Amino acid sequence: MYDEALHGKDHYEVDRRANATLYEGIGEASVRATALENRRFLGRVVRRLAAEHGIRQFLDIGSGLPTMRNTHQIAQEADPGARVLYVDYDPIVAVHGRALLEGDNTRILTADMREPAAILDAPETHDLIDFTRPVAVLFIAVFHFITPAEDPARIVAAFRERSAPGSYVGISHLTSDGTPPGEQRSWEKAFENATSPMVFRTREEINGIFDGYELIEPGLVRPWTWHPDDEGSPQTTSLYGGVGRKR
Repeated sequence: MYDEALHGKDHYEVDRRANATLYEGIGEASVRATALENRRFLGRVVRRLAAEHGIRQFLDIGSGLPTMRNTHQIAQEADPGARVLYVDYDPIVAVHGRALLEGDNTRILTADMREPAAILDAPETHDLIDFTRPVAVLFIAVFHFITPAEDPARIVAAFRERSAPGSYVGISHLTSDGTPPGEQRSWEKAFENATSPMVFRTREEINGIFDGYELIEPGLVRPWTWHPDDEGSPQTTSLYGGVGRKR
Protein backbone atom coordinates (compact mmCIF):
# COMPACT_ATOMS: atom_id res chain seq x y z
CA MET A 1 0.00 0.00 0.00
CA TYR A 2 2.83 2.37 0.89
CA ASP A 3 4.61 1.65 -2.38
CA GLU A 4 1.44 2.26 -4.38
CA ALA A 5 0.82 5.57 -2.61
CA LEU A 6 4.36 6.59 -3.57
CA HIS A 7 3.69 5.72 -7.24
CA GLY A 8 6.03 2.74 -6.95
CA LYS A 9 5.98 -0.45 -8.99
CA ASP A 10 5.96 -3.16 -6.31
CA HIS A 11 2.39 -3.66 -5.14
CA TYR A 12 -0.60 -5.92 -5.79
CA GLU A 13 -4.28 -5.67 -6.59
CA VAL A 14 -5.20 -6.13 -2.93
CA ASP A 15 -3.02 -3.12 -2.09
CA ARG A 16 -4.63 -1.01 -4.80
CA ARG A 17 -8.10 -1.94 -3.54
CA ALA A 18 -7.19 -1.03 0.04
CA ASN A 19 -5.74 2.29 -1.07
CA ALA A 20 -8.84 2.97 -3.14
CA THR A 21 -10.82 2.79 0.12
CA LEU A 22 -8.47 5.35 1.65
CA TYR A 23 -8.65 7.60 -1.39
CA GLU A 24 -12.44 7.51 -1.30
CA GLY A 25 -12.68 8.34 2.40
CA ILE A 26 -9.80 10.78 2.76
CA GLY A 27 -8.84 11.97 -0.69
CA GLU A 28 -6.12 10.59 -2.91
CA ALA A 29 -3.99 13.72 -2.75
CA SER A 30 -4.02 13.71 1.05
CA VAL A 31 -3.06 10.04 1.37
CA ARG A 32 -0.26 10.33 -1.16
CA ALA A 33 0.99 13.51 0.55
CA THR A 34 1.14 11.71 3.91
CA ALA A 35 3.08 8.82 2.37
CA LEU A 36 5.55 11.14 0.65
CA GLU A 37 6.00 13.34 3.73
CA ASN A 38 6.85 10.24 5.72
CA ARG A 39 9.27 8.98 3.05
CA ARG A 40 11.06 12.31 2.83
CA PHE A 41 11.37 12.30 6.64
CA LEU A 42 13.01 8.87 6.53
CA GLY A 43 15.47 10.09 3.93
CA ARG A 44 16.48 13.15 5.93
CA VAL A 45 16.86 11.14 9.15
CA VAL A 46 19.14 8.57 7.52
CA ARG A 47 21.16 11.17 5.65
CA ARG A 48 21.66 13.34 8.74
CA LEU A 49 22.55 10.44 11.03
CA ALA A 50 25.02 9.06 8.50
CA ALA A 51 26.60 12.30 7.30
CA GLU A 52 26.56 14.41 10.47
CA HIS A 53 26.43 11.93 13.37
CA GLY A 54 28.68 9.22 11.99
CA ILE A 55 26.16 6.37 12.18
CA ARG A 56 27.21 3.44 10.01
CA GLN A 57 24.66 0.83 11.11
CA PHE A 58 20.91 0.97 10.55
CA LEU A 59 18.10 -1.37 11.53
CA ASP A 60 15.01 -0.49 9.50
CA ILE A 61 12.19 -2.21 11.40
CA GLY A 62 8.91 -2.92 9.63
CA SER A 63 10.52 -1.62 6.47
CA GLY A 64 8.05 -3.07 3.98
CA LEU A 65 9.18 -3.65 0.44
CA PRO A 66 12.19 -1.51 -0.48
CA THR A 67 10.88 1.34 -2.61
CA MET A 68 11.99 4.80 -3.74
CA ARG A 69 15.19 6.16 -2.11
CA ASN A 70 15.84 3.29 0.26
CA THR A 71 17.62 3.47 3.60
CA HIS A 72 20.71 1.63 2.36
CA GLN A 73 21.06 3.85 -0.69
CA ILE A 74 21.04 7.02 1.40
CA ALA A 75 23.30 5.65 4.15
CA GLN A 76 25.80 4.28 1.66
CA GLU A 77 26.04 7.62 -0.10
CA ALA A 78 27.68 8.88 3.10
CA ASP A 79 29.79 5.74 3.45
CA PRO A 80 29.67 2.77 1.03
CA GLY A 81 30.53 0.56 3.99
CA ALA A 82 27.41 1.51 5.97
CA ARG A 83 25.39 -1.54 6.98
CA VAL A 84 21.61 -1.77 6.74
CA LEU A 85 19.36 -4.58 7.93
CA TYR A 86 15.75 -4.40 6.80
CA VAL A 87 13.26 -6.27 9.00
CA ASP A 88 9.69 -7.16 8.06
CA TYR A 89 7.37 -10.00 8.99
CA ASP A 90 5.93 -10.43 5.49
CA PRO A 91 7.87 -13.17 3.66
CA ILE A 92 6.92 -11.57 0.34
CA VAL A 93 9.08 -8.60 1.34
CA ALA A 94 12.08 -10.90 1.69
CA VAL A 95 11.46 -12.67 -1.61
CA HIS A 96 11.07 -9.49 -3.64
CA GLY A 97 13.42 -7.36 -1.57
CA ARG A 98 16.45 -9.60 -2.05
CA ALA A 99 16.07 -9.21 -5.78
CA LEU A 100 16.27 -5.43 -5.35
CA LEU A 101 19.25 -5.36 -3.00
CA GLU A 102 22.90 -5.67 -3.88
CA GLY A 103 26.05 -5.91 -1.79
CA ASP A 104 27.16 -7.64 1.38
CA ASN A 105 26.27 -4.68 3.60
CA THR A 106 22.51 -4.83 3.06
CA ARG A 107 20.20 -7.68 4.01
CA ILE A 108 16.57 -8.49 4.81
CA LEU A 109 15.40 -10.46 7.84
CA THR A 110 11.91 -11.92 8.15
CA ALA A 111 10.80 -11.30 11.74
CA ASP A 112 8.03 -9.61 13.73
CA MET A 113 8.93 -6.48 15.69
CA ARG A 114 6.40 -7.52 18.34
CA GLU A 115 9.05 -10.08 19.33
CA PRO A 116 12.23 -8.00 19.58
CA ALA A 117 14.37 -10.91 20.76
CA ALA A 118 13.69 -12.71 17.48
CA ILE A 119 15.36 -9.78 15.71
CA LEU A 120 18.08 -9.01 18.22
CA ASP A 121 19.20 -12.64 18.58
CA ALA A 122 18.94 -13.62 14.92
CA PRO A 123 22.22 -14.80 13.34
CA GLU A 124 21.52 -12.51 10.38
CA THR A 125 21.45 -9.55 12.73
CA HIS A 126 24.71 -10.43 14.45
CA ASP A 127 26.41 -11.10 11.13
CA LEU A 128 25.73 -7.49 10.09
CA ILE A 129 25.16 -5.33 13.18
CA ASP A 130 27.65 -4.75 15.99
CA PHE A 131 25.70 -3.63 19.05
CA THR A 132 28.86 -2.56 20.85
CA ARG A 133 28.97 0.36 18.41
CA PRO A 134 26.28 3.02 17.83
CA VAL A 135 23.34 1.94 15.71
CA ALA A 136 20.23 3.71 14.44
CA VAL A 137 16.98 1.80 14.84
CA LEU A 138 14.21 3.09 12.59
CA PHE A 139 10.51 2.62 13.33
CA ILE A 140 9.09 4.66 10.48
CA ALA A 141 5.29 4.61 10.21
CA VAL A 142 4.98 1.25 11.97
CA PHE A 143 3.81 1.84 15.53
CA HIS A 144 0.32 2.85 14.44
CA PHE A 145 -0.01 -0.87 13.65
CA ILE A 146 0.91 -1.83 17.22
CA THR A 147 -1.90 -1.97 19.78
CA PRO A 148 -1.64 -0.60 23.32
CA ALA A 149 -1.51 -4.17 24.62
CA GLU A 150 1.48 -4.88 22.40
CA ASP A 151 3.15 -1.77 23.85
CA PRO A 152 5.39 0.17 21.44
CA ALA A 153 7.52 1.48 24.32
CA ARG A 154 8.35 -2.10 25.33
CA ILE A 155 9.57 -2.81 21.80
CA VAL A 156 11.75 0.29 21.67
CA ALA A 157 13.15 -0.46 25.14
CA ALA A 158 14.33 -3.89 24.03
CA PHE A 159 16.44 -2.33 21.27
CA ARG A 160 17.64 0.48 23.53
CA GLU A 161 18.90 -1.98 26.12
CA ARG A 162 21.05 -3.76 23.52
CA SER A 163 22.32 -0.57 21.85
CA ALA A 164 25.56 1.21 22.68
CA PRO A 165 25.59 4.77 24.03
CA GLY A 166 25.40 7.22 21.14
CA SER A 167 22.81 5.09 19.34
CA TYR A 168 19.66 6.61 17.89
CA VAL A 169 16.00 5.77 17.37
CA GLY A 170 13.86 7.34 14.63
CA ILE A 171 10.05 7.18 14.84
CA SER A 172 7.17 8.53 12.78
CA HIS A 173 3.54 7.87 13.68
CA LEU A 174 0.05 8.80 12.52
CA THR A 175 -1.57 11.05 15.10
CA SER A 176 -5.04 11.93 16.27
CA ASP A 177 -3.82 15.49 16.95
CA GLY A 178 -5.00 17.51 13.98
CA THR A 179 -6.50 14.57 12.11
CA PRO A 180 -10.29 14.97 11.73
CA PRO A 181 -12.36 12.11 13.24
CA GLY A 182 -13.83 11.23 9.85
CA GLU A 183 -10.37 10.88 8.38
CA GLN A 184 -9.30 8.67 11.26
CA ARG A 185 -12.28 6.41 10.65
CA SER A 186 -11.36 6.11 6.98
CA TRP A 187 -7.82 5.04 7.86
CA GLU A 188 -9.17 2.53 10.38
CA LYS A 189 -11.72 1.16 7.90
CA ALA A 190 -9.05 0.54 5.29
CA PHE A 191 -7.21 -1.72 7.74
CA GLU A 192 -10.21 -3.55 9.22
CA ASN A 193 -9.33 -6.78 7.40
CA ALA A 194 -5.55 -6.35 7.62
CA THR A 195 -3.30 -8.37 9.91
CA SER A 196 -2.86 -5.29 12.11
CA PRO A 197 -5.42 -2.61 12.98
CA MET A 198 -4.73 1.11 12.72
CA VAL A 199 -4.07 2.83 16.05
CA PHE A 200 -3.91 6.63 16.24
CA ARG A 201 -1.99 8.23 19.12
CA THR A 202 -1.65 11.73 20.52
CA ARG A 203 1.62 13.62 20.52
CA GLU A 204 2.00 12.91 24.23
CA GLU A 205 1.52 9.18 23.67
CA ILE A 206 4.03 9.14 20.80
CA ASN A 207 6.50 11.08 22.91
CA GLY A 208 6.25 8.34 25.54
CA ILE A 209 7.54 5.76 23.07
CA PHE A 210 10.91 7.57 23.15
CA ASP A 211 11.31 6.81 26.87
CA GLY A 212 15.01 6.40 27.68
CA TYR A 213 16.16 8.48 24.72
CA GLU A 214 16.88 12.20 24.56
CA LEU A 215 15.07 13.79 21.64
CA ILE A 216 17.46 15.74 19.44
CA GLU A 217 16.50 19.06 17.87
CA PRO A 218 13.87 19.99 16.83
CA GLY A 219 12.14 17.35 18.98
CA LEU A 220 8.90 15.55 18.15
CA VAL A 221 7.42 17.60 15.33
CA ARG A 222 5.49 17.44 12.09
CA PRO A 223 7.89 15.50 9.84
CA TRP A 224 8.05 18.18 7.18
CA THR A 225 9.51 20.57 9.77
CA TRP A 226 12.28 18.15 10.85
CA HIS A 227 15.44 19.66 9.31
CA PRO A 228 13.75 20.52 6.01
CA ASP A 229 15.91 20.58 2.89
CA ASP A 230 15.65 21.84 -0.66
CA GLU A 231 13.94 18.64 -1.85
CA GLY A 232 10.72 19.91 -0.33
CA SER A 233 8.02 17.88 1.38
CA PRO A 234 4.23 17.78 1.54
CA GLN A 235 2.97 19.57 4.64
CA THR A 236 0.26 17.61 6.43
CA THR A 237 -1.06 17.35 9.97
CA SER A 238 -1.27 13.55 9.83
CA LEU A 239 2.03 12.62 11.46
CA TYR A 240 4.60 13.30 14.12
CA GLY A 241 8.23 12.35 13.78
CA GLY A 242 11.40 12.63 15.79
CA VAL A 243 14.81 11.17 16.56
CA GLY A 244 16.15 10.27 19.99
CA ARG A 245 19.72 9.63 21.17
CA LYS A 246 20.81 7.18 23.84
CA ARG A 247 23.28 8.74 26.24
